[in-house]
Amino acid sequence: MKPYLFLLLGILALLSCQPQGAPTVSNPADYNHFLMTGPVATTSKYFELWNSKITQDSTQLTSFGHVAGEYHRYFQATGQIDFLKRAEQALEKAVAIAAIGKADYQRALARNYISQHRFREALELAEAARALGSGVTESQYLLFDLHMELGQYGPAEKYLDSITNFSDFGYLIRLAKWNDHLGKLGTTIAFMEKAARKAESTGNPKLMTWSYTNLADYYGHAGRIADAYAYYLKSLALDPANAYAKKGIAWLVFSHEKNPGEAMRILDAVTRDYQAPDYFLLKAEIAGYMGTEKDRLANLDQYFKAVKNPAYGAMYHAHNISLYLEETVQYDQALELAQKEVDNRPTPASYDLLAYSYFKKGEQQKAEAIIEEHILGKTFEPGILLHVAEVYKAAGNTEKIRTLKPELLGALYELGPSSEARIKSL
Repeated sequence: MKPYLFLLLGILALLSCQPQGAPTVSNPADYNHFLMTGPVATTSKYFELWNSKITQDSTQLTSFGHVAGEYHRYFQATGQIDFLKRAEQALEKAVAIAAIGKADYQRALARNYISQHRFREALELAEAARALGSGVTESQYLLFDLHMELGQYGPAEKYLDSITNFSDFGYLIRLAKWNDHLGKLGTTIAFMEKAARKAESTGNPKLMTWSYTNLADYYGHAGRIADAYAYYLKSLALDPANAYAKKGIAWLVFSHEKNPGEAMRILDAVTRDYQAPDYFLLKAEIAGYMGTEKDRLANLDQYFKAVKNPAYGAMYHAHNISLYLEETVQYDQALELAQKEVDNRPTPASYDLLAYSYFKKGEQQKAEAIIEEHILGKTFEPGILLHVAEVYKAAGNTEKIRTLKPELLGALYELGPSSEARIKSL
């Protein structure tokens, strides 16, 4: 055998021992049994008892509260919008008839409206609840949440300062959210870890599950993939039907491990019983990455069919705008809807959609003006910054791209493998 063949074989042997791609942290054996959970029951003997007491002219206030709570739980378990709307109806009736405890029902209805992206109506209810004077801390929590949703960060910070209590779960999770808004991921994680420990001390499985999934998301953004995976599993151990945690594992498998087939298998299992439209968008993204165009289009079709339901209101406007811009090339429709989104929710994310709509229509100067006034320095979201970089590339602003590009490459886990080529082309 010639000497160079020995050298070639040695190199091949060495390469075969090197890890290929990102290290694998997931193991189907850890979560397969969670994928076999059946549909969640959407009734119970207690629910039927409470529901039976409600008639058109009913004044059974307690029953309205119980029924609304159960409908909201069914919505969270199934993703079916009708349950959220039924919860709204029960809570609106409770607000109308309540003499005692009215503020509690107003806050509950406001949170229902938040889920529907009806933020300004929710703010009116929150202010009314605060004016009644009961449940002051809960009203302050709610008002912080709403001002954050509306991009009103000055008032949000004032409400956060007014509820300072480092031993309180509600304060800790909001302090984490505030630091995430500031781009301080390490501090965000530290406070979220404290919140998780506080939830564990209460033994409340709902608080623990919520804490674990949020902590898992933050760990993923920080590149702590093994920790993210562990906390999604901890969440599923408490709530085996938790679709969000399964989606988190699917994203980890897709984005970090570059295993789209396994990610799709997980999501196929989830969407048998959980029908939130955005899950089909994720499946379409993964199918596109795999090059299976038929599956990609089928999942997009599933999404569009779902969001035609008028009950969704403004809940999927942001997703629809992105699809108009990237998929269907309906720039005028995107611009019109983006303006409505800014009117409803003037956050940097909404202004990003408006700026990117102008950019796609070829109105570069309008796009740049919006970026300078409403986006730069006000958000650290990688998806938004990617749009900003693309606008600056078109303007030939290489200096700003040079600043943004390393940050975007560092956020590939969050952005997903489909974004890698876009970033590298900047």
